[in-house]
Amino acid sequence: MEKGMWLRLFSFLFIFLTYSESLFSNDEIISYRERVRKMFQFSYEGYLNHAYPYDELQPLTCDGVDTWGSYSLTLIDALDTLAVMGNYTEFNRVSGLLLDTLDFDEDINVSVFETNIRVVGGLISAHLMSRDTGFQVSDNWPCEGPLLDLAEQAAKKILAAFDTKTGMPYGTVNLMYGVPKDETPVTCTAGVGTFIVEFGTLSRLTGNSIFENAAIKALEALWDRRSEIGLVGNHISVQSGKWTAIDGGIGAGIDSYFEYLVKGGLLLGNSRLLDMFHEYEKVIETFIKKDDWYMWVNMNKGTVTAPVFQSLEAFWPGLQSMVGKIDDAMKSLHNYYQVWQQLGFLPEFYNIIHGKVVDKRYGYPLRPELAESIMYLYRATKDPFLLQMGRDMLESIEKVAKTSCGYTSVSIITNVPFVNF
Repeated sequence: MEKGMWLRLFSFLFIFLTYSESLFSNDEIISYRERVRKMFQFSYEGYLNHAYPYDELQPLTCDGVDTWGSYSLTLIDALDTLAVMGNYTEFNRVSGLLLDTLDFDEDINVSVFETNIRVVGGLISAHLMSRDTGFQVSDNWPCEGPLLDLAEQAAKKILAAFDTKTGMPYGTVNLMYGVPKDETPVTCTAGVGTFIVEFGTLSRLTGNSIFENAAIKALEALWDRRSEIGLVGNHISVQSGKWTAIDGGIGAGIDSYFEYLVKGGLLLGNSRLLDMFHEYEKVIETFIKKDDWYMWVNMNKGTVTAPVFQSLEAFWPGLQSMVGKIDDAMKSLHNYYQVWQQLGFLPEFYNIIHGKVVDKRYGYPLRPELAESIMYLYRATKDPFLLQMGRDMLESIEKVAKTSCGYTSVSIITNVPFVNF
């Protein structure tokens, strides 16, 4: 499970409520926005009081645990959220603390994917927001800065993962010694295709093209290994280039590959990436989309293998809004919201045919994807019904997921906190 999701969730809800115009009164909008700010602050203080300097808070036992690398990861995750929330004093304090304490020369194994999206991405985001917070920057900002230097140090550490026959990265590196000798060559598609946003931005800011080039090479390697009908599978060997799991879809293991083709293409002005996405979009419409739902299919035949909606797929309507597919996005979003209304939250897996949770996949680990899609679509449409969706998410989380020191995963069947993250 992706850690730190509550930070993204509260960020999306806060931004969403900051730019809202609707049937809600201005006072109501401000009230909901301030509730989100308080929810974030409660969780953040819970981490500082009970978990720092560990990576994450365990909100049932109110203690800390290292997860992805002993980075005090929640502090890095929280930097841009602190800026969004307007807490510039704390942003500056934590930035200084991280500059004094972060050390990437350690004998530890880390996730390449998580280190990129959370450490490299978090530090770049903080760097780009830093001037607005009053953080001291040089005359050469944004092309120079201490937070950017830290991001580049972290990115250099995970570059070793890309030294493969295909250019696709391993899933794990040791910060001191590179790829572990016993590391499996098999990784998920998202683990290959989710670098261009951070690596591309880092190259453009620093002038060092090695990062963007590595990310592009990995994307091209995936593109070259599409099936005859144009789909990709779920897991692949980064050395042989052969698929080891052939289920295709838009959910777990593949999701952010598609997301980064769009966001990377728009951010970097790279039409090649957008063209790739639009080609995928055609085959997704042909084989994976079924009545405004998206199922899992055999990547070679296009036949349905699992009529399942995964909560991670809730990012898709937001992505569609970025490429102008508003009507399609709204239809899928309404389907996902109906599941939320039915169950109180989005389960990890939901059987579309039978309209029920897949056995043993009934948890809701505070995933932010639905809130992200609601935010993007509200910015595009100003549809007031989307505000009601956001309000319902806020009320459900506050009512059920809150503990004495933070917010935790919820069992949809029992409607109580059930996992210590």
